[in-house]
Amino acid sequence: MKDSLLSKKQGGEKGLLIAVIMLAVIGTVFIYSASNYSALKTYGDAFYFVKKQIIGIVLGTVSMLLLSAFDYEKLKRFTVPVAIISFVTLILVFVPGVGVENYGAKRWIGVGGVTLQPSEIAKFSLILFCATYISKQPERAKTFIGILPVLLFGGATCLLIILEPNMSITVCVAMLMLTLLFAAGMKIKHFLVIFLPAVAAAVVLILIEPYRLKRLAAFLDPWSSPKGEGYQLLQSLYALGSGGWFGVGLFSSRQKYAFLPFAESDFILSVIGEEIGFIGLFFFFALLGYIIYKGLKIASRAKDVFGYMLAVGITMIFGIQTVVNALVVTGSIPPTGLPLPLVSSGNTSIIIFMSEMGVLYNISKQGSLTF
Repeated sequence: MKDSLLSKKQGGEKGLLIAVIMLAVIGTVFIYSASNYSALKTYGDAFYFVKKQIIGIVLGTVSMLLLSAFDYEKLKRFTVPVAIISFVTLILVFVPGVGVENYGAKRWIGVGGVTLQPSEIAKFSLILFCATYISKQPERAKTFIGILPVLLFGGATCLLIILEPNMSITVCVAMLMLTLLFAAGMKIKHFLVIFLPAVAAAVVLILIEPYRLKRLAAFLDPWSSPKGEGYQLLQSLYALGSGGWFGVGLFSSRQKYAFLPFAESDFILSVIGEEIGFIGLFFFFALLGYIIYKGLKIASRAKDVFGYMLAVGITMIFGIQTVVNALVVTGSIPPTGLPLPLVSSGNTSIIIFMSEMGVLYNISKQGSLTF
């Protein structure tokens, strides 16, 4: 009996890895469906985005398998190097000839034909820094002075990302930081001291940027500018509404025919909803929820504080982005650019998330058993 339990423990949560691979494959299918028309029209290749995604999945899978076998405790050694890489790459987006600009934002760095989104690295860097810092002296989370280094690290990261500008990722990083500190045991009064000014800062950032004000207005009344700022939200709602209960059928989306911008990336959930309907989305979100459930389960069974903090951070950034993306495409919050983890087109995102899932699996292999 003891040997069988030990074998189960050493095996880890294999269901997590299976769910991750399933989600990545499902994402690739819908990336093809959402992008084949625009890819053929723009690049002369209907599989343009699919080929890029497959490369990302292959690299991500290799990284996930390697990290699933790599003792997560050794990641502490890489805290400073990863932090340096994170900040250097975030700064490089502003360097002419290195930073790549799209739609008025500098969010990528490019070398040859390869592009990298530093903010994806920055999210993991924050998780690793916080986990390493708190694990050394867990009681640090109880005092404001103790959490100050995490606030400074997270604040500097948010500052560089908002300058790109990228408010959606900035908000996600800020939420991640607060979640990590809360999970570490931060006092409610300290949470409020941080949270209330953060909300005020977010309001100011919206007010000082005309395009953010326009997005807010479009969110409140998309019909006031159906061909302007409200266009994307309306097309997303058309897609979801057309899906009904059972969808219009796989590969049968109508909104992908140049009606819905970023159909293969930030708004891929709209196409998924259009093609498989409410019932299909229920099972799709069940898969997403399963990954979050497994992550929280792994965190609760982690053998040490470092593993617990890593598992919480990885699980919560996956959950935060999933929820925010779903709220955006359904018009529940103002529209903003944010990929759906493991599903949306984007190599940096899928490689980093799959790598993080490898770390999460390794934590599960070493975690304690509960009955």
